[in-house]
Amino acid sequence: MPEPLAKAPRETRAGRDADALQRLREDLCFDVELRGQRLQLVTTWGLFSPRQVDEGTALLLAQVTLADDADCLDLGCGYGPIGLTLARLAPRGHTLMVDKDFVAVDYSRRNAERNHIGNAEARLSNGFSHVGGRRFDLIATNLPAKSGKELYYLYCYDALAHLRPGGSFWVVSLSGLRRFVERALLEVFGNYQKVKQGRSYTVAAAIRQDGA
Repeated sequence: MPEPLAKAPRETRAGRDADALQRLREDLCFDVELRGQRLQLVTTWGLFSPRQVDEGTALLLAQVTLADDADCLDLGCGYGPIGLTLARLAPRGHTLMVDKDFVAVDYSRRNAERNHIGNAEARLSNGFSHVGGRRFDLIATNLPAKSGKELYYLYCYDALAHLRPGGSFWVVSLSGLRRFVERALLEVFGNYQKVKQGRSYTVAAAIRQDGA
């Protein structure tokens, strides 16, 4: 009868577990090119799409149009790929990145510094709660898939209030939400453009018209 396998010493298993946990706590790092802009990004587990920029963000950035002096807002910035790219595309403007997650804000700040992007800042804010009276030429957001339509309406109305006349609100969402996004933008802004529909995501935009 074969002898039972010997168990690894407790301290050996504990050491391996400690090493694995330490690796999980280390930053994740990757390089990416977005709209011709090369970025070195650091992220961590718990943030959205921590190992690579997600398909929706990439689709949005491929379509967005802005002047080189545009003041921009990245709403729900995560670790910053949208806001940092907008800041690079509008070097004579200023980009504000906001998120309700303090970890996301910290990584956005670190990524701005890492990539020497001085015209971008990150701020802790639940939606527009800490944006103050600032107004923007462009607001962009990757809508979280499961936050509820009530929050989406708040984003639309608050975006309208914080855009300058002629400013644009850019939204990327799962394509299953595209009809709702169309109705919401038409209701709030009075206009809607489906910019691009990809395999899983749809990019839409609306303009703050004079008198809105």
